[in-house]
Amino acid sequence: MSVEIARDVAALRNAVARWRAEGARIALVPTMGALHEGHLALVHEARIRAERVVMSIFVNPTQFAPNEDFAAYPRSFDRDAAAFVAAGGDLIFAPEVTEVYPPGFVTKVSLGGPATAGLEDKFRPDHFVGVATIVAKLLIMAMPDAAIFGEKDYQQLAVIRQMARDLNLEPEIVGAPTIRAADGLALSSRNVYLRPQERAKAPLLHAALERCRAAILQGAAVDTAVASARDALIEAGFAVDYVAARNAETLAPVVARENGPIRLLVAAWLGKTRLIDNIGV
Repeated sequence: MSVEIARDVAALRNAVARWRAEGARIALVPTMGALHEGHLALVHEARIRAERVVMSIFVNPTQFAPNEDFAAYPRSFDRDAAAFVAAGGDLIFAPEVTEVYPPGFVTKVSLGGPATAGLEDKFRPDHFVGVATIVAKLLIMAMPDAAIFGEKDYQQLAVIRQMARDLNLEPEIVGAPTIRAADGLALSSRNVYLRPQERAKAPLLHAALERCRAAILQGAAVDTAVASARDALIEAGFAVDYVAARNAETLAPVVARENGPIRLLVAAWLGKTRLIDNIGV
């Protein structure tokens, strides 16, 4: 395995400066590790847009609530590094928590707009502050030309785009399509938590969104189609946090197809595992 690993900001910036002197474009793929094909698709997208690709692997404590799975979040650095190299990556930025949040660190990014849409923020009220803060820091640390994020975390992507615009952060924020298993389940590091019977049921989440989209395109009222999707998931044994139809750009609620473009978003639990997904209409 041959990959450059930077454990601190100085080493990261030295590598970036070296590549800039060569005239290379640089793309950043922020991750928390536990890589799957969805992450590697982001690396491939980055390769299209830049000569050099940096991946950050950092399980960010500030985006986990006290009752969430920070300690249990899967960590597999050696396997991740090998997968990143095989996908054509150049450098992994893997700092310790104290490098990112040194003693005395008190600054946070204050958010509105897509971060207060009543979706993930309703159930994880501190989550996007943690996400926005670490992404802002990574963009400033790495100074890439582009940063690649998956559309599976659609509200997160909208929050990051808004933040980058508002703070005049220069990198292009690129959303890459959700990568799915053959049965439709969106790939996620948390899918490993699903028990076999839960994994067999999990594709119903995406199927419910597909039926909802089809109903809307066939002329059904948006609210009726969304309610039907929610009821179907509950009947199948999911504990539903939300099923929602939102404007794809602002995440404002949508009551009619004419208010689009529409994005359908869902979050639901199977046992102890929380799954999210979304599709466009």
